[in-house]
Amino acid sequence: MDFSQKFQYILDGKKVDTPLVGTVTTAGILDLMDISGASRPEADSDPKKMAKLASSLHTIAKFEVIRIPFDVTVIGEALGCQIDSGTKARTPSVITHPFADKPEELEIPTDLLRRGRIPVIMEAISLHRNNPGLQVPLVAGVEGPVDLASYLLGIRSFLKLTVKKPEIAKNIIEKCIDACITCANAYLFSGADAVVIADALSSPEMIGPDAFRLIVKPGLIRFNENIEGHSILHICGEVDSIIPDILESGFSAISIEENVKDLKYVVSSAHRNNTAIIGNISTSDTLYRKKPENVRKEAFQCLDANIDILAPGCGVAPETPLKNLLAMIKARDDYIKKMARVITLKYVV
Repeated sequence: MDFSQKFQYILDGKKVDTPLVGTVTTAGILDLMDISGASRPEADSDPKKMAKLASSLHTIAKFEVIRIPFDVTVIGEALGCQIDSGTKARTPSVITHPFADKPEELEIPTDLLRRGRIPVIMEAISLHRNNPGLQVPLVAGVEGPVDLASYLLGIRSFLKLTVKKPEIAKNIIEKCIDACITCANAYLFSGADAVVIADALSSPEMIGPDAFRLIVKPGLIRFNENIEGHSILHICGEVDSIIPDILESGFSAISIEENVKDLKYVVSSAHRNNTAIIGNISTSDTLYRKKPENVRKEAFQCLDANIDILAPGCGVAPETPLKNLLAMIKARDDYIKKMARVITLKYVV
């Protein structure tokens, strides 16, 4: 199987002989910008540069699964948030919250797909899909409903609603889910192999497990009932307490951080549900500041836990050295060789 076939096989809940290596979280690093000639912030708004920088994750970093865009503010911008476009080393960020004082006025416009940078993402996906020399699966990212709600209302305002007025918070989440569905289907139609919802504030450390079940989970279920392809969910932090709820939400795969308390529990629970697990090498510590031998050690731990796609646990910092991304590929290859030797010795003995 080629990379795309293997990726689809994994997301169908089936096992493969060799785990893929790649990313479903943001990974626009400075080394790749310098080598490819496609730098941010231009690569965040120019489809050709976006596609070129994304392709460098495969052609230069050797990843077998790649992702665009390189930030998680696209839908928020399209719905009226002002964005600081950032710099080469700093990702875009939200600087205004258009519905902070009037959450009841939030509506998803019918022309959403023509707003902001959404058309840029769609074109970049099409450019990737129509590049005959780049046969590697592409994942398109959308910000999740809680993150999107926090952009539109402000973090404090929205989190306060989840406690004091949960029905209003749930209504806002449902509208944000509408936007997620619209964009996800547009990205899939443009040629993405899967879509990933990245929702940092859905973490139990932020919104709490009870609020997740009451307010967020119904929307995630509806998201998966209404999209036309494979889906992945990424939530930051210790997600152990909400793993059963995530698995009931219908995603093809879950992307997890290194902060999960019990990786084997998460992996085994997911596999019983025919759900793939992606992750979970530390981005803020191992990939960002340590050496390739540390990457190798952590990668082996992930592979020992039977992870399906070896990947960064979260968004990769721009200053992350390229050698540490390349170390992920080498670690996977070395692990497979090691296991082959173990099996050979077992049968010889």
